[in-house]
Amino acid sequence: MLEYANNTLLLGPFLTFTLGILVLFVGKRINENVAFLREFSIPEPVTGGLLFSLLTLLVYLFANVSISFELQARDLLLVYFFTTIGINASLSDLLKGGKPLIILLVVTIGYMFFQNVLGVTIASLFGLPKPVGLLGSSVSLMGGHGTAIAWAPKISEAHGIANAMEIGLACATFGLILASLMGGPIAKLLINRYSLKPEEVEPLDVGTKENGQQPTITSMQFLDCILAIHLCILFGLGLNELVKQAGLELPLFVTCLFAGILITNLVPSSLPRITGLPWPTRTPTIALIAEVSLGTFLAMSLMSMQLWTLVEMAGPIMAILGGQFLLAICVTLFIVFPAMGRKYDAAVVCAGFGGIALGSTPTAMANMSAVTKRYGASHLAFIIVPLVCAFFIDLANALMIPAFLNSF
Repeated sequence: MLEYANNTLLLGPFLTFTLGILVLFVGKRINENVAFLREFSIPEPVTGGLLFSLLTLLVYLFANVSISFELQARDLLLVYFFTTIGINASLSDLLKGGKPLIILLVVTIGYMFFQNVLGVTIASLFGLPKPVGLLGSSVSLMGGHGTAIAWAPKISEAHGIANAMEIGLACATFGLILASLMGGPIAKLLINRYSLKPEEVEPLDVGTKENGQQPTITSMQFLDCILAIHLCILFGLGLNELVKQAGLELPLFVTCLFAGILITNLVPSSLPRITGLPWPTRTPTIALIAEVSLGTFLAMSLMSMQLWTLVEMAGPIMAILGGQFLLAICVTLFIVFPAMGRKYDAAVVCAGFGGIALGSTPTAMANMSAVTKRYGASHLAFIIVPLVCAFFIDLANALMIPAFLNSF
């Protein structure tokens, strides 16, 4: 469970998972006692995860010991979370989300183009190769750590950038932090300025509201939801294999999301189940599992950041990310919000767009979860945002990145 060698302390999966839970509780306690964090809907795992990553940085600087984590449990939690989102997706919401989904997709792809142009421009101003700017744009910000890891060796080999991997991972890491911090404040600004509120009072997709009576959840309801999630994951594994055979690589959590959508909407609700309970779509239990999975995943992701690997590249990276941060804020306020209809759903989508623009799909979902727990549900946002950032962005990025690289 715990190994130490060559000045590196390695925590096994069990200890990593346990520490992730502890970090989540630390973030919760801090948020409860710091009004600023509550007011701007900063996600609890972000608070705890960032604090712990700073502590590991101090350990490295003063004791010369790096702390690493085995993250298998974290990756499973991500699959759990997106499966619950699929289970909560109703056909009526999918149809309702058709036009907003297309609008958000068009805006996001346009944003990706200008994001890359901005990154390349700033890198050129610093006298750096243009691919460095691309590493600080859609490669790492829209694509996250996975896309950065996939493209960095190719960029390094083709353009002679020896530290391409470090640059990509650094930008992805800082982008994750910026994305976690921008979503809540933007949503709060829009909700207060335009006096926005949900059109109907409905159950949340993730978690429960901060105020009011908490729902009662039985052991059998909880176990029934776990069974439903596992059935969807098994179906998602099959879909993933079919997609691979077709020559397309998709993360497992994406096919599990689709599996949840298909089973929820194609299997009749009157079909008898061995548990004797109805399919658990939009139940308090499935919302609880979604909240636990997402919160612990994000806490583990942030606490495992090795900030000491980013110091040497801080100057150019901060310049590139500063420009990207300002661009993301402007696009969110002046393009995304009006394009999505200037209503409450639009404000929640804006909270998620920060995750799309600078961080990752889980960050987008955590931003929206923190906002909806305070102000109310937005089923539309929880349908269209994951579809855009968990599926279509990867496809668009796969075409846009080589197009930019070939132009250099």
